[in-house]
This record gives sequence, structure tokens and C-alpha cells, in this order.
Amino acid sequence: MIKSPLILLFTLVASMLSAQNIIEENTAWRKKQNAEFRDSTQSPLKDIDRKNFDSLAFYPINETFYIIASVTQTPDSVPFKMKTSTDRLADYRQWGIAHFEIDSQKFDLPVYQNLRLLSLPNYKDYLFIPFTDLTNGEETYGAGRYVEATLPEGDTLLIDFNKAYNPYCAYNDKYSCPIPPKENHLGIEIKAGELVFEKH
Repeated sequence: MIKSPLILLFTLVASMLSAQNIIEENTAWRKKQNAEFRDSTQSPLKDIDRKNFDSLAFYPINETFYIIASVTQTPDSVPFKMKTSTDRLADYRQWGIAHFEIDSQKFDLPVYQNLRLLSLPNYKDYLFIPFTDLTNGEETYGAGRYVEATLPEGDTLLIDFNKAYNPYCAYNDKYSCPIPPKENHLGIEIKAGELVFEKH
């Protein structure tokens, strides 16, 4: 069935508006990230790095990595200890598994809840997605990156890899950061979000 020119026009306009919204949302997010890194009360940077800090480095915003994933929830998952960059073990549970495609490749990515944060009202809807991909150690931080999501009401989950960020350990070794489980490796280059940080 051939779509009418009017339907094609509406589809094109909707796509353009969606792309513009993604750009605006991510531009605002990056501005907020940079502001926090400049703020001595919030920044994970060492003093010498903060003194010379201008901006974090990011890939160009790319709507390909703005993902609406289907989800399989795992309500009976057993809590476990996630390894960190130190001897500390962090308490997590698997909330579910996100299913999506990028460039015709299918992926299943586990999604987690931090058991400690679950007790805090501000974090009751918080989902944590640590991941590694084929850019690690080259263009992005070697140990992987994180992306956050919000507990959905339905059976789909928004994962915006444009908001992928480095763990604090990438900036300062005084932090203890969760290490992405091996199940959270994506066999593709996620060229979105934050790039490796160049320390002084």
C-alpha cells in the first residue's frame, strides 16, 4: 500500500519534531552536567582538573541511540552483590531485561535497581543500566559507562544512550563505582553520550 503524500508529510514532520526534542533535551542535560562538574560542592573532579575544566566531551547527539525498548520484567530476581572498582560490593536486583535493536542488531540488556536507593522517595522510580560496548578503552572510558532510566508504567522503556555518562572513577580514584556485569556488554559501538575524560 502506497502512503499518500499528506501522510508522508505528517510522518516527516513528526520525525523532525521528535529529533528536535531529543536534541533540546540532551543539550539541556549536557549543560546541567557541565554546571555540576564546575561546582566544587558537587564535582567529582580533582581540584587541579576542576580548575582547568571547561566542558565534558560528548559524541554528537544521535537519535539512533534514543531507544524505546520492550521489557521483560523479572520480579522474582534474587538480589546480588555487584562488583565495584574497590573491595566494596553493592546491593542490586535485576528489575528486568530491555529488548531492542540498533542497526538491525538485536540486544538484550539487563536493567537494575539499587536496593539501598529503593528506600529513598526520590529514587523509587530509578533504574540503573551499566554497560560496556566496543568503544571502551578507545573513545570511551575503559571500564564502561552508565545510563539511567525511569520506571515505566507500561511494557516499554526509554533508554537514551545520548545520556550515557562515565562513572565517577573515571575522574577520581577516591570513588567506588559499580562495574558493569558481563551480561551488560553490547557488541556494538555505542557512539553516543560521554567520551573519555582527559585528566591533567
